[in-house]
Amino acid sequence: MCGIVGYLNFKRKIEPPEIVEMRDSLRHRGPDDEGVGFYENDSIALGHRRLSFLDLSPAGRQPLCNEDETIWLILNGEIYNYVELRSELEKQQHVFKTHTDTEVIVHGYEQWGYDVVNRLKGMFAFALLDLKQKKVFLARDRFGIKPLYYHLSDSCFVFASELKAILKCREVKREIDFTSFADYFTYRYIPSPKTIWNNIAKLPPAHFLVYDYVERKNELKEYWKISFENHKADAAALAKEVGAMLSESVAIHARSDVPVGSFLSGGYDSSAVVYYLTQHGYKPDTFSIGFKGWDNSEHQYAQLVADQLNVPLTITMEDDASHELLDIMPDVYDEPIADISILPTWLVSHAAVKKVKAVMSGEGADELFGGYSWQKQFFAMHYELKWHQKLAHALAHKPAFDTVEFYANAMAMGRFNTAELKKLISPELHHSIADDAEWFYRKHFDASLSPLKSIQRMDMKCFMGELVLVKIDRASMANSLEVRVPFLDHELFEKVLRVKETVYYKPDSTKFLLYENIKHFLPEKILNRAKQGFVGPDVFYMNMQRYQKIMESSRLIREGIVQKSYCENLLATKDHWRLWKFAVMEKWYGRWS
Repeated sequence: MCGIVGYLNFKRKIEPPEIVEMRDSLRHRGPDDEGVGFYENDSIALGHRRLSFLDLSPAGRQPLCNEDETIWLILNGEIYNYVELRSELEKQQHVFKTHTDTEVIVHGYEQWGYDVVNRLKGMFAFALLDLKQKKVFLARDRFGIKPLYYHLSDSCFVFASELKAILKCREVKREIDFTSFADYFTYRYIPSPKTIWNNIAKLPPAHFLVYDYVERKNELKEYWKISFENHKADAAALAKEVGAMLSESVAIHARSDVPVGSFLSGGYDSSAVVYYLTQHGYKPDTFSIGFKGWDNSEHQYAQLVADQLNVPLTITMEDDASHELLDIMPDVYDEPIADISILPTWLVSHAAVKKVKAVMSGEGADELFGGYSWQKQFFAMHYELKWHQKLAHALAHKPAFDTVEFYANAMAMGRFNTAELKKLISPELHHSIADDAEWFYRKHFDASLSPLKSIQRMDMKCFMGELVLVKIDRASMANSLEVRVPFLDHELFEKVLRVKETVYYKPDSTKFLLYENIKHFLPEKILNRAKQGFVGPDVFYMNMQRYQKIMESSRLIREGIVQKSYCENLLATKDHWRLWKFAVMEKWYGRWS
């Protein structure tokens, strides 16, 4: 995995120290190698930090070019079908000079143009400079596994893997977007395409951006949309197909010139990944987190799986002192994100990188197979309705349930709707609060979909794409560790989500399609285990003395951005989830404002 940065200055030449400083702010994403290139009379610069997995020689250094040096590419990611794409391109007379996956994008662009993104299977964020067409082509993978940010103004166009690299550019001013500030408290993250900064945007998942640097025009396009259909299918046959696709996905995700390990929680998803790895002849190092004094600590379940599959397991135990890591999270994440597993994910990554450079993880399985508790609850609410109740709602042209309201409550962990935001945020900033605080959920709600699929779509676009994958990328890359997610194979998602939800989702079976493929190979205690998620005990987040200490020195309160009386009330009522959001934002504001 890598860090990329690009800088186009419309008024002057770029000095080498400028792009080097921006590039090296991302050293954690690529400590193995570095590269930089200057173009168009030094008005364009590309920088790259490399974490090497394929072709470890200097030949794989980026920026990477085609034969006549008219196309230059920097990539953050892995293209898992690069072997197949290379073979196809060689038949079209393309000549390769490296054994990297990166080079298939260069020649793929020559062959297919912007449509190259539809040929790629993997996780990626890349920038391609076409000196003939005078254009920059930015693209991000379908699910948003890898990040990409950009700033565009009259003086420059800047893009990078993380916000900190863009903020190193002296042309970019730091100006907080207080609409994003308010959004954070609603969602626990800043929803795309917004960022915490007024003049910096996220490239959304499954999008590409083409910038013409002569005409100063840009085009933003969504290149992939999942098709939710309702075809009939045989459940047993589908389970068999899914098993074969998962096995293949794990196999191609294991392609590397260095060993690949795996996170292991003892749940279905990571256990299945490790099982498939062993089936392909690997004996991966595995890594788990435990919490001292907690009966449900997942490390004990991970040990059961490790023993059954005969793989080594490294366990890292957390305790209350781990909360001190909250002080470094603003540097890890760049903008506030209040997922409750930001600390455990950083800790398990920190442990894993001592033994391997890459691990696999189970993200995406719950979104695909219906494994979340709120998915199960929403499915049950709909299918428990009697036929005459459904008819009455249909005749009244009124849905049985407000899906967005349900989803907002499920996601909240201390909900901030518009009314609650006005209590928290200073009246002088109330103009920054959206009339509809749940606007991002509403944007991704499709009323035409069946009940479960409407929730799955929001999970993919909101919870997974904006929170889960951001957390896993930043926490791992801050430790120079790559995380690969084999469940996030777009062809697998297309296979499952084009059939009726009652085929792949069974209320009496946890993640039915996955269960059918692992039920004979994992311990019964794991197969019968309820969904838990990568979290700690609630008490881990309920230390009121810590919150009070943060509040006493709060700049947000002192500078009149949030209302002191409201925050004191949160403390008095021990509202720990809202206090957790406040603490994360306070730490971020103290570091970056």
